[in-house]
Amino acid sequence: MTLRLLPPTLVNRIAAGEVLERPASAVKELVENALDAGATKIDVVLNDGGKAALTVIDNGQGMTPDDMTLAVERFATSKLPTDDLFDIRYFGFRGEALPSIASVARVTITSRTADADSAWSLFVEGGEKHAPEPASAPKGTRVDVRDLFYAVPARLKFLKSTPTETGYIQEIIEKLALANPTVAFTLTDEKKKRLDLKPVDKSDEIKRVAQIAGDDFIENSVPLNAVRDGVTLRGFVGLPTLNKATTASQYFFVNNRPVRDKVLPGAIKAAYHELLAADRFPALVLFLDVPPEDVDVNVHPTKAEVRFRNAQAVRGMIISAVRQALMSSKFRTSTTLAAQALDVSLPEPSFMPIRPAVPSPAFHQTPAFRQSPSFRPSEGTKNYSFNETRSLFRANEAFSISAPLPAEPVANSSDDAEPAPDADAFPPLGLARAQLHKTYIVSQTADGIVIVDQHAAHERLTYEKIKQNMESNDAAAQYLLLPEIVDLPSEKRDAVIERKAELEKTGMLFEPFGDGAVLVRATPAVLGETNAKTLMNDIADTIMEFGDSLALKEQIKKIAATMACHGSVRAGRILDANEMNALLRQMESVPYSGQCIHGRPTYIELKLKDIEKLFGRRE
Repeated sequence: MTLRLLPPTLVNRIAAGEVLERPASAVKELVENALDAGATKIDVVLNDGGKAALTVIDNGQGMTPDDMTLAVERFATSKLPTDDLFDIRYFGFRGEALPSIASVARVTITSRTADADSAWSLFVEGGEKHAPEPASAPKGTRVDVRDLFYAVPARLKFLKSTPTETGYIQEIIEKLALANPTVAFTLTDEKKKRLDLKPVDKSDEIKRVAQIAGDDFIENSVPLNAVRDGVTLRGFVGLPTLNKATTASQYFFVNNRPVRDKVLPGAIKAAYHELLAADRFPALVLFLDVPPEDVDVNVHPTKAEVRFRNAQAVRGMIISAVRQALMSSKFRTSTTLAAQALDVSLPEPSFMPIRPAVPSPAFHQTPAFRQSPSFRPSEGTKNYSFNETRSLFRANEAFSISAPLPAEPVANSSDDAEPAPDADAFPPLGLARAQLHKTYIVSQTADGIVIVDQHAAHERLTYEKIKQNMESNDAAAQYLLLPEIVDLPSEKRDAVIERKAELEKTGMLFEPFGDGAVLVRATPAVLGETNAKTLMNDIADTIMEFGDSLALKEQIKKIAATMACHGSVRAGRILDANEMNALLRQMESVPYSGQCIHGRPTYIELKLKDIEKLFGRRE
């Protein structure tokens, strides 16, 4: 077999395969060139999802005829003033984008600088250049790409349908628009204008985020801003209950460059670890600014992958900043849950909405509720401690919503009627009004109702208390009147004994008892009365399930979650008014109480307007 040098045209086409995967890749490179040229307005026009034709028009600084000729040569760039590949401050720097596109398509470049008398046009077909010619065009650059991949028809077979390819292009433009809020973007195809993003002031970039991510994301996200060792992290992280089935709603930027890097999603997964189910993903927009010398963007020709000089430090910063931001959200849960509830509840409209002739009346309290002083705002707003809450959660058969209603309705004007509480008197999660199916607490707020899953909510509270005790090494133990022997298979017994020191920090006190058992002397006081045998068996199962797949700290968190489930008020427990209100007040003071330890919401809020929709009072 004889060695030979490949012809330049073929070399360029092979190289183009690494840079250009699909039309979206070409659009990305051309738009990034426009941004590097200082454009403030960029228009993208598609035909057949970019497969037949695509055009990128900008109002940047433009190019001279000599610059255009050189721009379609490989490894020609104006964006690397020195030879330092670790001092990169532009999107483009490799000099591969335009030559790659021009080698597999028919490309026309029309450009004009601010001081030029006219524009110039350059045509390249399959890598073959023609001489520049005078043209008519405003300041800036226009790149027309036709018949992409005509020179490598095999690549065309791997492209998707027109809508799919258009979707990829829209995603690219949205990402670049997020990173450049002061630039206007449009995306148009044969059918319609798909994007029309107006420029916004840099200080008001939340408007650009709203344009891309939607108002729901803005309403249900928390701003983030952190600085550490010259690294800046800013953006918005979604509430845990605003989660998705994929990572499509996650936007990561490093030095304004949209990137893919395993460090970033890994850090996000760790930050949301205790707040989301394993198969759900948060929505977020994060901008990481790193000194250029501390990040390598020269990993791949697409420049979408990066490597950090100190990846662990970056990861730690992201986890810490995201957790701190989420903690500031306290007990908030996503407002989109109400819309989901309405989607389930609302029937298909088959009648005209009933418009009330008078404003909706205030909540009418029946005598059954009026006789319970705990429902009065002055007492309902009491701040209960965690221990008080725990002591309140005991069986109390005196309070039951199943009590018979009065035979006759009670008029609001009756002598014993209490005035409706003022809006200011309601705490954030309202005042408990009822318990439904021995599981759900219904609370009245100033402008609606809140429905709480009592077990899920209390499970989160108990979990956070256990973690707090573990971190402070101040976990109280509740000694058993008679120590309990718990039989365990030898492998489970050994695993539990290995974790003995960590478990003691939670208040779980035990010791080996023969070859196949442990002797439990105390359980965590925060759990109240609990079955020591069942608890120890569940702890052993948790340790065995995760084994060495999790770090010790994470294993202990899993054990804490198991304990929390044991120590939480169960579905089916009848609660009295004091107990329900104590739970609500505790939720208002504990971070992350808007979702349980499995990632599910602990409550859903319905505004009065939402309720009125259910009854046809509002369209």
